[in-house]
Amino acid sequence: MLSFTLSERGTIIAAFGRHYEIEFADGRVAQGFPKGKKSPYAVGDVVELTQDGQITSHLPRKNLLYRSDAYRQKLIAANATQLLLVVATEPSFSDLLLSRALLAAEHEGLRPLIVLNKCDLTAALPAAHDLLAPFVALGYPLLTLSAAQDATPLLPWLAGEVSVLVGQSGMGKSTLTNALVPHAAAAIREISTALDSGKHTTTYARLYHLPNGGQLIDCPGVQVFGLAQLSPQEIESGFVEFRPLMGTCRFRDCKHSAEPGCAVKAALASGAIHPRRLAHYHQIMSETSRR
Repeated sequence: MLSFTLSERGTIIAAFGRHYEIEFADGRVAQGFPKGKKSPYAVGDVVELTQDGQITSHLPRKNLLYRSDAYRQKLIAANATQLLLVVATEPSFSDLLLSRALLAAEHEGLRPLIVLNKCDLTAALPAAHDLLAPFVALGYPLLTLSAAQDATPLLPWLAGEVSVLVGQSGMGKSTLTNALVPHAAAAIREISTALDSGKHTTTYARLYHLPNGGQLIDCPGVQVFGLAQLSPQEIESGFVEFRPLMGTCRFRDCKHSAEPGCAVKAALASGAIHPRRLAHYHQIMSETSRR
């Protein structure tokens, strides 16, 4: 039984349902539970915990990465500094989901890094690079590696950062985590046994301390990344290539579709905006009208 003062402050390092694992500054770890039926906390939140394990409050967040639709929110991580978007040569990945996640990163002030995994599968490498080309052209950094062979190229990007791994299922996030954090698999098995849950490595979010500094938050795979929390103006400004053009269309309420004098359509015609990115914009914006 851990001993506590009346209330102690710690960081949530794992979240599974209404149960949280909380780490204190001296390295102790305890289980915590929220007040009431809601679970408003995310991995990375700094919270205050009573002696009986009840979470009473949390400190203001620097940011909160989450996805949402018209009905609910899915918290991903709080107080992160960097978003690692993991894609792979196989299976194929969604570039629309990539645009969505980048919008969330732009809105929350996270530095994005695209990680192309499974580069050892060379036959599928050209197609993956083609799909990523519009993002690279915008200046988003891309790191290519094979987590199963050597994940060390990622280490310089992680030093001193609180990095969140986000990607579709099958992209190799768990393999990457296990390569970077030697004890990760053992920790996952231990928690799964305690909760009498499955051993799948992506059933809940967890924060790991990296041996060479920095922190890594591994999250369940995502197939959908809803952005119901963003306004139309926030969506438009989240497309970095649109920013210099905002306010320059002939019509203030331009939808960048068939309106005359559209600066975005002119940029598309000149090659300054990629057709896929404009298609992503229209797809995401169409969801705002259905809210």
